[in-house]
Amino acid sequence: MRRLSRRALLAASLPALRGQPRAGTDAQRYRVVVSSDIGGTDPDDFQSMAHLLLYAGTLDLEGIVSSPYGPGRLEHILEVIDRYEKDYPNLKTWSDRYPTPDALRAISKQGAIDSPGNAGYGRATEGSDWIVRCARRRDSRPLYVLVWGGIEDLAQALHDAPDILPALRVYFIGGPNKMWSVDAYSYIERRHPDLWLIESNATYRGWFTGGDQSGNLGNASFVAAHVAGHGALGDYFATHLRGVIKMGDSPSVGYLLHGTPGDPTKPGWGGQFVRIWDGRDTTFNRLTTEADRAEVFGVVEFALPLPGGMTREQETRMIFDGRIPARAWRDGGTLRFRFSPRDAKVWPYVIRSDFAELDGRRGRFTAEPPPLERTSKPSAVHPNWWTDDPNPAAAEGVHPGAKTVSRWRAQFLGDFASRMLRCKAPKAR
Repeated sequence: MRRLSRRALLAASLPALRGQPRAGTDAQRYRVVVSSDIGGTDPDDFQSMAHLLLYAGTLDLEGIVSSPYGPGRLEHILEVIDRYEKDYPNLKTWSDRYPTPDALRAISKQGAIDSPGNAGYGRATEGSDWIVRCARRRDSRPLYVLVWGGIEDLAQALHDAPDILPALRVYFIGGPNKMWSVDAYSYIERRHPDLWLIESNATYRGWFTGGDQSGNLGNASFVAAHVAGHGALGDYFATHLRGVIKMGDSPSVGYLLHGTPGDPTKPGWGGQFVRIWDGRDTTFNRLTTEADRAEVFGVVEFALPLPGGMTREQETRMIFDGRIPARAWRDGGTLRFRFSPRDAKVWPYVIRSDFAELDGRRGRFTAEPPPLERTSKPSAVHPNWWTDDPNPAAAEGVHPGAKTVSRWRAQFLGDFASRMLRCKAPKAR
C-alpha cells in the first residue's frame, strides 16, 4: 500500500486551499449524537454522513439515530458505515481516535418511523431511549444533538426524561425538516422553552450556496477533484446527487469544528446566529386568502369550527402546496391543523375529508419575513434559542443567515479535501 508524505498530500490540494486553518484538534472534543433522515426525503444526508465519519476521530460520537420522514431507515446509516469500514485501515493510521466500524454500528439506532400526531410525542423508540441514555451519562461536557431530519426522537426523549434538558445542546437543521416535523417541534417550543437550541432554517444553505465557487471550489468540480476516487467513502459520496455538493446538514458538524460552539452569536463554519424573537406563530380561525400573512418558518395553526354532524371516525386533512399533509385534531368544538412554511411565498391549501361539507374547501396565505423591529427584541420565553440572522447583509439571496456559512467555503472545503486524502492512503511514517 503506497504511503503519501505530508508534502505530497498538501501538494495534492488546490492552491487556493493552502494555508487555510485546520479543524479538529484533540484540545476540545465534543460529545455528539446525530439524528438523521438519511434515506428519507432528501438524499443529501448520505453526503453529510460520509463527511461526519471523516471527522469521527475528532468528535466523541456517541450515537447515530435514524429519525426519518418517509422511507429512511437504520440500514442507510449502516450502508455508509460499510464504506467507512473499507477506509478504516487508512484512517486509523492518521488517528487512533477513529472508532472501529463495529463501534459505530453499536451506537446506530432506529428512531421514530410514525408521526406522533398533534401531541408531538408518542411512544419511546430505540433512538429516543439512546438519546436519554447518552444525556444521562456522567460527563461534565454537554451533549450536542445534531438534528438533520425529523425532530421526533428528541421530542420523545424530552417528554420521557425532562431531566436531560440541561445536558443538551441542539443544532436543528430546520426549514424543510421543521415543516415535516412541525408537531414535534411545536411540542418542544411550548413545553421545553429553556432548551438550548440553534434553529437553522436557512443558514445551513450557505454550505452549498454562495461563497467562493471558483475553480475546484465549485459544487461539482470540488467533488470531481477532491472526493471521487478518494477511498470508498469518496466514491460513495460522489454517487449521490450526481456528484454535486449539497450536504446541507454538514454545517451542524462544521459548527463544532471551527468557531465558538458555546456562543452561537460568534462566527464559525456552522454559521452565526441571533436570539429568537417572540410572535413567530400565527393562528387563523377561518379559511384565508393571499392577503393573510404569517411569518416564514413560523408555526401556523388553523382553528376552524367543527361542523355539526361530523363524527369522530371521519378524517380530515389540509394539503399544503399539493403535497404536504396536516391531519386535523379535535380541540373541543374546533378542528385544528398545524403547518410551518419553509419558504417566503404564497401557500395554497385544500381540505380533503370524508365529510362532504369540508371536502374540497380551499384557501391561501402568504408567508413572509418578519419585520426587523420584531426580530430586534430577544424572546422573553426562550432564553437559550437562536436562529438565522435576519439582517439582509447576512443573506445569500432569499436565504437569511446563509452568508455566515458561505464566507468560510474555502476553509471548510479545504479541510474536507485534506481529510478525504486520509481515505486514499495511510499516513507516512
